[in-house]
Amino acid sequence: MLQTSRSGSLKARCPRLLLETALARAVDLSKAAGSDGLIPVSIRWHEGLIDAVEPVPDAEGLVLPRLVEPHAHLDKAFSWNDYPNPVGTFAAALAANFKEHQTRTLQKVQARGERALALAWRHGLRAVRSHIDSLGPGAACSWEALTALRERWRDRLELQLVALVPVEHWATPEGAQLAGTVAAAGGALGGFIQPPCRGRNERQGLRRLLELANQHGCLVDLHIDEASSHPAAGMHQLLRTMERMELSVPVTCSHASSLALLRDGALRRLADRMARQNLQVVALPLTNGWLLGRQGDTTPLRRPLAPIRQLQNAGVRVAVGGDNVQDPWFPGGQLDPLALMAMSLPLAQLAPWDDHGLKPFCTDAAQLMGLAWDGVLRNGAPADLIHLPQGGWPELLAIPSARRVLAGGQWVDNQFVGDQSVADSTDSP
Repeated sequence: MLQTSRSGSLKARCPRLLLETALARAVDLSKAAGSDGLIPVSIRWHEGLIDAVEPVPDAEGLVLPRLVEPHAHLDKAFSWNDYPNPVGTFAAALAANFKEHQTRTLQKVQARGERALALAWRHGLRAVRSHIDSLGPGAACSWEALTALRERWRDRLELQLVALVPVEHWATPEGAQLAGTVAAAGGALGGFIQPPCRGRNERQGLRRLLELANQHGCLVDLHIDEASSHPAAGMHQLLRTMERMELSVPVTCSHASSLALLRDGALRRLADRMARQNLQVVALPLTNGWLLGRQGDTTPLRRPLAPIRQLQNAGVRVAVGGDNVQDPWFPGGQLDPLALMAMSLPLAQLAPWDDHGLKPFCTDAAQLMGLAWDGVLRNGAPADLIHLPQGGWPELLAIPSARRVLAGGQWVDNQFVGDQSVADSTDSP
């Protein structure tokens, strides 16, 4: 529920990264920021748009833009209880996912998607990109349910949809037909590439996927190198293919986990090639930290996880996503961007008070998703904010964290999130 007024103001501290350069000229942000990188500001909005961001001597609390989720799977969300994966392996997750897919109905996916988007809304997300299992008996009902939910929720958040199939499928007549259907639905083309990535059919499928994306003007988002072996095997295939053709659409590589297993020099060279091709990466530390690198009953000593800082240093845009929500691939998750930020702190050593640690959740994530607003607080930007009335980074990184959410200049009627009542919310738009 929203309050009625679309105008208002607040004072809080904002990360230096998220303030307009015009404000930087008015005040030396490097001196105004404390050791936590936060700048005290006053933010005013009218008719749903920010019309003033001004420095103030002091302020309490912390403010961020409403955030984004660049990689989710709403079609299978909340299915762990019926299709668990207690051993936590990739193979067991795939087997459970296959069983679940056989039982999907329109009603099941509608209920899952509604519950997930209610959580996203209450937690302060303004956009979600969801991949959809697009081959098999549950594909049609999943697309029907989620395209309907995209329309139902469009005034509150943006839902992007990506077709997920084996990459070889795109080289078939059925794959070409699917591409046309997805493009007509305003979706994106995706696929998964499994190691060792040496097959002729896989190479043909990858090339055909990129050709179809060019033809239809669809962005591409791949599941690639989500593995504990064959380091960067899929990325090498993708780069070889891209370097032999011209692309007019952005290409995103989700997971890219096995790149962490490369030696330093090989990783630097690969990252440079990725940057030259304008590849983007979505790192998924929660699911990959749970599934990958398992070695029997021992604690893994080397974890496959997208090498975020090395990629950033090479000029590759990187976002961080939550991936799965209580399904066979990961038993946790609740589309909470602040909880994701908190859990990524130890897993990926991403400190949000550092620009490189904050960008994957804010500006770079928004740009990767092609959103109209990058999340910088400037005059004319949407009045879409997450406000923590008290404290700073430690309070934000607490799970759950108390927050208020401003959407379109109106406060969401939600003083504290993180309990089960949020998950069961089905308020109408």
